[in-house]
Amino acid sequence: MLRVSAFRLLGRRGASRVSLLEDFSFRYYSSGPLGVRDDTRDSRAYFTTPIFYVNAAPHIGHLYSALLADALCRHHRLRVPSDAATGFSTGTDEHGLKIQQAAAAAGLAPSELCDRVSAQFQQLFREADISSTDFIRTTEARHRIAVQHFWGMLKSRGLLYKGLYEGWYCASDECFLPEAKVTRQPGPSGDLCPVSLESGHPVSWTKEENYIFRLSQFREPLQQWLRGDPQAITPEPFHHTVLQWLEEELPDLSVSRRSSHLHWGIPVPGDDSQTIYVWLDALVNYLTVIGYPDPEFKSWWPNTSHIIGKDILKFHAIYWPALLLGAGMSPPHRIYVHSHWTVCGQKMSKSLGNVVDPRTCLDRYTVDGFRYFLLRQGVPSWDCDYYDEKVVKLLDSELADALGGLLNRCTANKINPSGIYPAFCATCFPSEPGLVGPSGRAQAEDYALVSAVATLPKQVADHYDNFQIYKALEAVSSCVRQTNGFVQRHAPWKLNWESPVDAPWLGTVLHVALECLRVFGTLLQPVTPSLADRLLSRLGVSSTERSLGELHFLSRFYGHPSPFEGRRLGPETGVLFPRLDQSRSWLVKAHKT
Repeated sequence: MLRVSAFRLLGRRGASRVSLLEDFSFRYYSSGPLGVRDDTRDSRAYFTTPIFYVNAAPHIGHLYSALLADALCRHHRLRVPSDAATGFSTGTDEHGLKIQQAAAAAGLAPSELCDRVSAQFQQLFREADISSTDFIRTTEARHRIAVQHFWGMLKSRGLLYKGLYEGWYCASDECFLPEAKVTRQPGPSGDLCPVSLESGHPVSWTKEENYIFRLSQFREPLQQWLRGDPQAITPEPFHHTVLQWLEEELPDLSVSRRSSHLHWGIPVPGDDSQTIYVWLDALVNYLTVIGYPDPEFKSWWPNTSHIIGKDILKFHAIYWPALLLGAGMSPPHRIYVHSHWTVCGQKMSKSLGNVVDPRTCLDRYTVDGFRYFLLRQGVPSWDCDYYDEKVVKLLDSELADALGGLLNRCTANKINPSGIYPAFCATCFPSEPGLVGPSGRAQAEDYALVSAVATLPKQVADHYDNFQIYKALEAVSSCVRQTNGFVQRHAPWKLNWESPVDAPWLGTVLHVALECLRVFGTLLQPVTPSLADRLLSRLGVSSTERSLGELHFLSRFYGHPSPFEGRRLGPETGVLFPRLDQSRSWLVKAHKT
């Protein structure tokens, strides 16, 4: 009898041990922008969310995962504006004991429950403007083919054997647990009941014959992978956590369950008495979407970036890379990990009645508003707190007042009666502060603004590369404040278009402000796509001028012609973002003057 962690594993270990360092070699890729390899001209990138379990309706944590992936994907499309260059998948995980039990409790067939809840996720993501290219369901025929082929690859390489597993199993978390991860808590009757130390969900003692994956052989290759690429798992604290896990024994992993106990899943090929373990089944979805086992999938796989919640880190950062290595493939290029959302300092829970319905939030705060809030306030490294007042304060301050007010001021008929992109006067605002002559009006703070906005796209791209979208939005917001300060400082409403002295400077102030707004609108497209579209349309920016490659800021300042100078602005699109706190609606009126 061989003891594996908290479980007793019995039976013959099958094929002889293989040399992982020789047979399961993999390549390390240097860090490139948003998951694109630096050692190839291939610009493809493939982003994935987790596939979401359908035992309950979606909450804001699910939406947050999808929004992070959506923003990364949209930013990559701004860099590489080709539909064929970017893949983005999401979907639902529909097999497993938990689904089987939830369906029985609801008096439904498992397929009925899956159809119902999967539809809720699809509807939420449509309403939230998630731009995925594929929505995968694990009950699809294409997925069954991929999973069974993947299983066959592991078996053919001698990495699966049959053995007896005995230990604690948590049906809610769909995983086995070592004794150290189990504690006792009072149950409904007052008796102490075993529960998972991490999730608090009940566990039960399980003993059954399963297929076992030789996970223990992959400890050293996984360590080499992570030590060879410090950005493989981002943010860094999660990378460190996984390396700490790998300092401990890595027991072999059960990858099937008895069909008599779990019928709702994919059968083991050639053995109908066993059902493939739900996590192995679910993880293969990332391959299904890109056509596995068709060889074409290889053109996507090296450029794959997973976006996951920290609660499923072990499955994605240890089990999944090991399974991939076992099947002769490389680990994913990047694993981006985010933390959770709490509500007023408490974990979301049905029993507490504090679960936030994301669809209600989309209705209340608008789609762009709630997208902006979650991505602006969410910090992947630690849990973030949600409460309504915070949403209202942030959106009113940054979208309605600062950004919307700036657009209103610069396009208002009183200030810009001709409705055009005014001309830039190089003598009023020369390219170097030392060249300011008698007609020059630019101040040191104005040059600081130009410098800040000129470097903003690169700064934002770096934050996206580091999975710090909140910092990218903070940088944009800071420049919006600077631009408002610029307009306030020079008060164009006090200048006169009829004055030969005022007119060149008035046009220059508006030109600079509109150029800043164009940059902001372009950079906000991944986060607030509809709002950014309205902003850019109001500025007269065409659909072919909205990529990062076309973003040439303030060309006239640098001595180059500007395609926007003298162009008519687009039609009035109304308030860019409506104030949510109407008790201070006087600010809206002030911004229109």
